[in-house]
Amino acid sequence: MSKILNDAFLGDETTLVNKLIKAATLPQTSLDNIRQQAEKLVTQVRKTRLNQGGLDAFLYQYDLSSNEGIALMCLAEALLRIPDKKTVDKLIRDKITRADWEEHLGKSESLFVNAATWGLMLTGKIISPTEKDSHVLHKTLKGLVKRGGEPFIRKSMAHAMKILGNQFVMGQTISKAIKRSIPLESQGYLFSYDMLGEAARTMKDADRYFNAYEKAIEKIGEATTGKSPITGSGISIKLSALHPRYEYAQREEIVPFLTKKLLALAIHCKKVNIGLTVDAEEAERLDISIEIIKAVFCDPALNNWEGFGLALQSYQKRGYYLIDELAKIAQSQNKKFMVRLIKGAYWDSEIKNAQVKGLEGYPVFTRKTATDVSFLACAKKILSYSDAFYPAFATHNAYSLAAILEMAKD
Repeated sequence: MSKILNDAFLGDETTLVNKLIKAATLPQTSLDNIRQQAEKLVTQVRKTRLNQGGLDAFLYQYDLSSNEGIALMCLAEALLRIPDKKTVDKLIRDKITRADWEEHLGKSESLFVNAATWGLMLTGKIISPTEKDSHVLHKTLKGLVKRGGEPFIRKSMAHAMKILGNQFVMGQTISKAIKRSIPLESQGYLFSYDMLGEAARTMKDADRYFNAYEKAIEKIGEATTGKSPITGSGISIKLSALHPRYEYAQREEIVPFLTKKLLALAIHCKKVNIGLTVDAEEAERLDISIEIIKAVFCDPALNNWEGFGLALQSYQKRGYYLIDELAKIAQSQNKKFMVRLIKGAYWDSEIKNAQVKGLEGYPVFTRKTATDVSFLACAKKILSYSDAFYPAFATHNAYSLAAILEMAKD
């Protein structure tokens, strides 16, 4: 890594953000356009999606800024990992009874949300029978649910998790995921398929994931015949799925091993002409991941193919400066990286890891606003390297989306 990247790794957040603010600054006319576009997007989504009820209305009511929303998300994730009913019941007691579900009652126009609120409220009151009844509906539903006991609650919550899973997981197999995507692709959507739970603990796991990636690449290729990496769907790969000791301490073994494995998958993608994106992982793995990515990108076997790329995390303090390094690599090979700019998905673990190790700073920004600024600065820089990158942008933020549209309109 270059000195500027090393300096930014645990750099002073205020100093770095001040530089990013300057880099992200746009003309007032553009800012006005962005604000108007963002307001329009939010208004349209609320009008078309929330009035339809279902999961969108539910998540809007129980957002992650509330204790109830956090409890739901914890429960949704945790239930997938708990094998026995007894532990599930304990989790329900811990996560549900502490939340104030009654606060949300009647605040949404969606019948789904109000019904779910009653169910969650009941769940808490059944497990905590000391609280008094307050509504006729509550008494009626309480009697119904009480006859089933905690198993009834458990099954109801499991069903709710299936609803969540159906929203966020395309399919249990690559074939099912592709089949479900077909109607959406006809509307213009594209997908980057990956697998849940990628993280090899043994070489047996790593071999299983490698074979699953190979199978997925073949299936995606069959489904995108006649398309290019840009116009068709592709695959995302985690290097941690290909070796159980993907860490800097094992660099001498890991770099050649993973370079060989990743190159084999990239060659397969080139053969079927789909894109391959190397997913971003923890900050401590960035150095070796770039070393591996560079070796694969520059391999002669991938000449005349621009379907290889990576995800870049803007919540990392090095993100903005990494773009220049990647551009140099791309320009040296006279071809483009596919770069997917994201904000980042490991914030909690990055903060805790830095604290556990007693580092003098954090490798990621500690404030969401700083990450948002970094995202815009990174997007602006990526778009300036039209000879080095084919860019893609991922965000849940309406303002960030509107800003990308404004920056890229030419």
